[in-house]
Order: sequence, then C-alpha cells, then structure tokens
Amino acid sequence: MKRKLIAAVGVAAMMVSVAACGSDDKDNAAKDPKDRTGELTVWLMNDAQSTWPQVVSDATKQFNAKYPKVKVNVQFQQWADKTKKLDAALSGDKFPDVVELGNTETMTYILGGALGEIDEKKYANSDTWIKGLKDTCTYEGKLFCVPYYAGARVAVYNADMFKKAGAGDKLPATEAELTAALDKVQTKFGKDKGFSSLYLPGKYWYAAMSYVAAYGGKIAEVDGDGKWTASLSSPEAQKGIQHYVDLVKKYNKADKTKDEQDHANVMANEKAAVIYGNAWEAGSVVGGQNGNPKLDGKIFAAGMPGPEGKALPTFIGGSDLATIAKSKQQDLGEEWISFYTNEKSQEGLMAKATLPNNTKQLQAMKTKPETAAAANAVEGAWFTPIAPGWAAIEKSEIIELMLLDIIRGTSVADATKKADAEINKLINTEGA
Repeated sequence: MKRKLIAAVGVAAMMVSVAACGSDDKDNAAKDPKDRTGELTVWLMNDAQSTWPQVVSDATKQFNAKYPKVKVNVQFQQWADKTKKLDAALSGDKFPDVVELGNTETMTYILGGALGEIDEKKYANSDTWIKGLKDTCTYEGKLFCVPYYAGARVAVYNADMFKKAGAGDKLPATEAELTAALDKVQTKFGKDKGFSSLYLPGKYWYAAMSYVAAYGGKIAEVDGDGKWTASLSSPEAQKGIQHYVDLVKKYNKADKTKDEQDHANVMANEKAAVIYGNAWEAGSVVGGQNGNPKLDGKIFAAGMPGPEGKALPTFIGGSDLATIAKSKQQDLGEEWISFYTNEKSQEGLMAKATLPNNTKQLQAMKTKPETAAAANAVEGAWFTPIAPGWAAIEKSEIIELMLLDIIRGTSVADATKKADAEINKLINTEGA
C-alpha cells in the first residue's frame, strides 16, 4: 500500500494551501544560519510544560545560538483535543512546523502525507533508538518522525497502606501474592466505600490488552500479504480479557465505566492503593497541580505481576516528533528537534523519571529503584497493530466500548466477536 500525498483522514486539505506561519523562501533558506529569519512554530504536549519546561527552553536556547534571528514559538497542547486542532490546522494555512504525536497517532499522519521525511543520521543515538518507538515512525522503509520518549506501564502503589494493612511494604512479586495483599488492604481501608485496593477502570484498554498479551493473544494478526485480521475472539485473547474484567469487578469499588485519565488523581486523594500507570505518574500522585504532598515518600513504582507467575507485559507508550511536510522550513524544524532530542535533553527527561528514546541511555535507569520497573519492561513491550486503519479503530473506541459492554453484562465471547467484526471493517483501509 503506497503512501498517499493526500488522504481522506481528516487532513485531506492539508497539502492544498501553503503558508503563513510555516513560510520561508528559498533565498532565506540559503542564508547563513545567523542571517536566517522567520518564526518556527512548535506544538508540544502539556506534559513538557508541566514536567520538563527547562528542557524545552534549553533546546530553544541552543537553537537560537545558531539561528539568533529565528523566533521559536512553542505552543503547548492538550491530549483531549490535539488531533482535532491539528487536523483543522493542516487544512488551513496556519499550521505548526514541528508537532509532537503520540506513538499511536503517527501512522495516520504518515499515510496522510502530513509529515516530512526524516534523516536519522542527524539525530543523537539514532542507532540505538528503542525499536518499538522507531517502528511507529517508519513506513515502507522511510522515517517520518523522531522518537521523543518512551513510556511503560507499571504498578504505582502506596507502600504505607500496604504496611498498615499488614501486607508488607513492597509490592508482591507474583499475582497470587498481590491479590492476597490487596484483600488485606481492602479490609483495612474498605470502610470508605469509594476506596479501591486496586483501581482498574473498566474502559482502560491498554491494561486490558496487557492481559491479552499475557495469555499470548493479540488485537489483530497480519498475514504474509500484509492483510490484518482481528483476533480478540481467539481463546487466548478472551482469556486475557476475562482475567482483566474479573480484576475490575473484584477490586474497583468506584465507577467501573470510566477510563484511566484521572487514576493518578484518585490515588492522590487516597482512594486507591495501587494503580496501573506510567512510571512517571508516581510523581503526579505526589506533586503537580493535583498531587498530594502528604504522600511524599510513600508512593513507589514496581513491575506489575501478571497471570501464570509472569510479569504483566506492558504497552510501550511514548511520543514522537515530526516536521510538517508543507512547511517551507522543515530544515529548521529538524534542527530544533535535533537539539530537543540530543543526549543532554534526554538526560533532562530522565531526571523526571521519563524513559529516553534510546537503549544507550536507558541502561542507567534499569538499576535505579524509581525507574527500574519501567526501564526493564520497555524493551519487551507490546504495541498496537501498525496497520493502515488503526487510527480509525482508536478513534471509534471499539475496544473501550467492547470492555464497557462486558462490564455491563455482555459475555466476553459475544463482545469480542462483535469487536472483531468492527475492527475488520477498518483495519486494512487507509484513511478509514
């Protein structure tokens, strides 16, 4: 399947107009860096603003040392409406030159022709980029974005609650031991009817699919001709989904129909002893706008025990950085990204317990107590199908709605069969 220059994925008009904020001219581009002028617009997610703003400003300072007359305009976006805003911007004449994309979002924009091709030789440690991240930037052997950071989900737990419940002060190593400890914690703190020893929201599909992976199941499989077929109704996948739903029903005492968006806040309010989240969310429980400083020194991260005596396979999360194909200053965009992803910048992210984009720097995090769980989990992590229609599947919330149906009483067999049929309508269609 060839990459289309214009695709019907909500960014259909993105190649039509050329523009204002991304404009430059050939004469300007040919100038000495110190004489280049213009404005480079960069869209980053609010995580950078709240967690590592100094890394952002340092990268811009490095960029401006080379291009002193180019103004860098960093605009921070929210995950909830970023893609909607980006699609609208790409259809008009005011679009960013550089954009951060979640690693499940990249394929939509690659197939839509929105992203400029990247030369990996321009970037630090590109020979050791984490494969799962690089794969999300690659299509037909070409690279269209730069891995930014990795994320791995782990157990984030309140050690003080475990200790007070007589369940030790460490997260147990096996799932059997963990559930026994969770029962003790629930007994100790369960007078609060909204307290969950393990807070697993019913629509938390990243968690549910980790249990699918634990039993050897997959969301979909691809054949030798590149055709994808959904497989959530396979015996292995059904077993994983049933296991997940059983945990939700037993341990989540709050609203079971929610997703995971506020689970760190739930823990910060001492309504949960364990959540399954990104390692950096341990910091969100204690600090930041919604954190609870009283929990400082009590919240830790550890590998999540899974079924059959094994660690729970984690979804590899993270973000990538890309230039916009119709920007006339892609070279400046690539240059800013190179400063923002160099070793010094990655060290800035690592200082905030965020996993770097490469295995070289990842090694140092594998032995630190606060990052070891995530750092050791990320290289063997699973990822969503890199299929032409995957973005449409996520947008349709097929898996979340399947989980919701099961939570409300539909059998796993019926719900997965329905989900497979819906996925198969979209998964092989570019721009579905």
